[in-house]
Amino acid sequence: MILNAIARKLLITCSLTAGAMLLSLGTAAAQEAPKPATDPASSQDEIRQFCTNIADPARDQRYLLQKQELEKLQADVDQRIATMDKRKAEYEDWLKRRDDFLKTADLGLVDIYKNMKPDAAAASLNDVRTVIAAAIIMKLSARQSSLILAEMDAKKAAVITNIIASASDPNTSKSKDPS
Repeated sequence: MILNAIARKLLITCSLTAGAMLLSLGTAAAQEAPKPATDPASSQDEIRQFCTNIADPARDQRYLLQKQELEKLQADVDQRIATMDKRKAEYEDWLKRRDDFLKTADLGLVDIYKNMKPDAAAASLNDVRTVIAAAIIMKLSARQSSLILAEMDAKKAAVITNIIASASDPNTSKSKDPS
């Protein structure tokens, strides 16, 4: 649209310039002493020549504006790709951390705590790193987990509950270790 408007302005300018040249030729001829008569065909040729001479610069300007618009669009696309790559990296990081978290409890610890009484398991998990305790509790059945959390220190149980909840939340990919 912008390019069409510029092209129209150039054509109008060309037409106005041609008209002004014709008018000035007529006025100059009327004011000056008799000169040899100018051929209207030659003045038309001059006008055509002028318009032809400015057509290439107008086209070049139009191409330049199109190129600038394409460069802006390319920059926008590049920025969006960078944002998507960043989000992909965050998601992959979150997924890796979650998988590592779940694997922490797979070293046979779950079986040990499955067979323990809830009060003994709670006392033991109070002294374990919070992330490991959360991973173990997460692997236990809901019934066993609730009994153990009920026996644990209330603050540590709350922290463990937050960790377990955040393990299933994809928006916590960059959260810090709460322990």
